[in-house]
Amino acid sequence: MYVAILTYVRPLDEIDQHVDAHIAWLRKHYADGTFLLSGRRVPRTGGVILTRGESLEAVEALLETDPFQQHGLATVEIIPLQVAMAAEGLKDVFLDP
Repeated sequence: MYVAILTYVRPLDEIDQHVDAHIAWLRKHYADGTFLLSGRRVPRTGGVILTRGESLEAVEALLETDPFQQHGLATVEIIPLQVAMAAEGLKDVFLDP
């Protein structure tokens, strides 16, 4: 599992021009089961995506396809996460059997 932290490097008016494409990209990867959750940072300085991935390299390659990345609007930090505990109801999602 990986936590991707996006940080905007361009003004919000430029970000807003690509939000629809970014949301379509997110939906595609929710549909294929890769993304588990996502949302805006507060204040609105970027976003966070919790994702599955075969390897750090595969996650890096996937995130390079984000419209925000392709247009140089945000940087991304990827943090590998080995989940050790999860709340009831989330164990099936986050813990390996």
